[in-house]
Amino acid sequence: MKKLALIVFIGFVVAGSAYYLLATNEIKDELVLHGNIEIRQVTLGFQVPGKISSMIKEEGDSVSAGEIIAELESDDYKNSLEKASAIVKQTEAVSKEAKAKYDKNAPLCRQNVLAQQDLDILLRNKDKAEAEHQAAIASEKLAENQLGYTKIYAPNDGIVTTRIQEPGAIVAAGQGIYTICKNKPMWVRAYVSEPNLGNIKYGMKVKVFTDTTDPQTGRLREYVGKIGYISPVAEFTPKTVQSIDQRANLVYKIRVYIDNTDEFLRQGMPTTIKIDLKSL
Repeated sequence: MKKLALIVFIGFVVAGSAYYLLATNEIKDELVLHGNIEIRQVTLGFQVPGKISSMIKEEGDSVSAGEIIAELESDDYKNSLEKASAIVKQTEAVSKEAKAKYDKNAPLCRQNVLAQQDLDILLRNKDKAEAEHQAAIASEKLAENQLGYTKIYAPNDGIVTTRIQEPGAIVAAGQGIYTICKNKPMWVRAYVSEPNLGNIKYGMKVKVFTDTTDPQTGRLREYVGKIGYISPVAEFTPKTVQSIDQRANLVYKIRVYIDNTDEFLRQGMPTTIKIDLKSL
């Protein structure tokens, strides 16, 4: 009876050892990490002060790069541009007249008909008129730019996350109007422990899974990405990281950039990263 019990015990030990070895081999073949989606956000504002005349987008709306999303009342800026353009024409006429006088009298000075002192005065008048004309052109360009600054264009494709102001509000230059989440780049922030650090490298292909089941396939939504950043400095695991490892261990932050992004990925969404270590 004791022999039978010993044989059964040995059998359990052998089976347990075999299972442990298989599990250990599986862990070595695949590294599983946990992280969260991160997306770059940008706060947009006008480059000039004024009164908002229209805000075209609402929170949650998609925007395309180059699309107008807000405007200021622009009458004053249009008037400034018209005034600057008029001054350009005026100074151009004065400059041409001063140049014509100098060109006409320069030969007379060489013939000793006109004194050199008088010609120097004409030269200074010509240079002054030309300088005033160039200054007027610069002022016109500034007024033109300021008129253009009464519109906000989306810098990238993205989604409006915050609509900060409303039409009728008077805003200062640089004051926030919208906050937009860019569609790209999009990455997963995760942490890898020191023992596994030597198993990953830049550009390594990975699979990223969210907790959402795709109704078309019945499986978790899957994305393809690559490791684009590995921190050279170790740190303690942040409390917000979802991991089964001991949180007191030192880890290294990594970024996994996702290639096939879509509208189902959101800021802060938890993800699971699977890295095939056999591909090294």
